[in-house]
Amino acid sequence: MTQVAVAHTISTVETEAVPVVAPRRHAINQMLLPFSVAYLIGAFVTDIAYWQTALVMWERFSVWLIAAGLVIATIAAIAAVIDLLIGRQRPAWFRALTYAIAIVLSVVNVLVHSRDGYTAVVPTGLVLSGLVTILLLSLLVGGWSLTDGDQLGAAR
Repeated sequence: MTQVAVAHTISTVETEAVPVVAPRRHAINQMLLPFSVAYLIGAFVTDIAYWQTALVMWERFSVWLIAAGLVIATIAAIAAVIDLLIGRQRPAWFRALTYAIAIVLSVVNVLVHSRDGYTAVVPTGLVLSGLVTILLLSLLVGGWSLTDGDQLGAAR
């Protein structure tokens, strides 16, 4: 009978733990911006519905959507300013100015919509909502953030 002897050796390899995927945090304004965009584009859709049906319900929906879009836009702008002041980000001038113009037009639009009757929406409110929609859709080119910056979650 033949016996086989097994040699037992212990070898250690020095390794350093390296994360495979680093978590990436997004700026708060980048997370809030799509909500305001959705509200303001939704107002354009409800303006079209009001134009086609003349049901006052659609005009009221437009006012509420524009107002909600402006509230979320204000919160997103405050978050962008905080990111800029802390120094973690730098302004994305094209997107920020485009967004600011869209918000100013939306403020005018909510004032136009606050008038009474069919003329509150047609034609001025409808045109303003259309312009805001075009401006906001142009934001898709560069992303949903008002700021550019280093990777917030990246290790240095």
